[in-house]
Amino acid sequence: MEILRVENLTKIYGKDKNQVIAVNNVSFSVEKGEFVAVVGSSGSGKSTLLHLIGGVDRPTSGKVFIDGKNIYDLTDDQLAVFRRRHIGLIYQFYNLIPILNVVENITLPCELDGRRVSKSKLNELLQELDLEDRKDHLPNELSGGQQQRVAIGRSLINNPAIVLADEPTGNLDSKTSDDIVNLLRESNKKYDQTMIMITHNLELAAKADRIIKIEDGKIV
Repeated sequence: MEILRVENLTKIYGKDKNQVIAVNNVSFSVEKGEFVAVVGSSGSGKSTLLHLIGGVDRPTSGKVFIDGKNIYDLTDDQLAVFRRRHIGLIYQFYNLIPILNVVENITLPCELDGRRVSKSKLNELLQELDLEDRKDHLPNELSGGQQQRVAIGRSLINNPAIVLADEPTGNLDSKTSDDIVNLLRESNKKYDQTMIMITHNLELAAKADRIIKIEDGKIV
């Protein structure tokens, strides 16, 4: 079953001689439960593409359908709610709230949405992420790998339709990077969770079901 469809997606910055086409008429689809890696050199447009898919930025033209809904038919407020409920985002630099502990950071999407936190889901995630003995710790009391696992838990707590990971291992050493991608793969298999991961590391990308290569804003 198709969970994501991207149609003729284009993002242009600037005008005239300063114009930059970051994403150039990109189209593809992703099936539910698929793990897709998007690779490309620095400046290829892969992160811009991910932000457009995730509703973080709006395209110049084109459409993005998630669960059959064109997300750019939504107003900014509607899109913010849709993103919080249906899209999990994992960033390279974690984006954790420094004054919140592990549990509070993981459950933040539920709190922002006024939804009750599933204790069983939370406990399951803490166990899967090996964070049970760190649940009361603040981000600055955690290693980089532990902080990224918290970010993964935050992205999964609402059972999103799709999880988008933007260079999730770019700030980690090779051993921890391998552990993080293996964890994403395990979550993908266990929860039938659709994953799209941006990475420049071809060895890590090889763990995905499919690799999409982006150069100069186009799929090649």
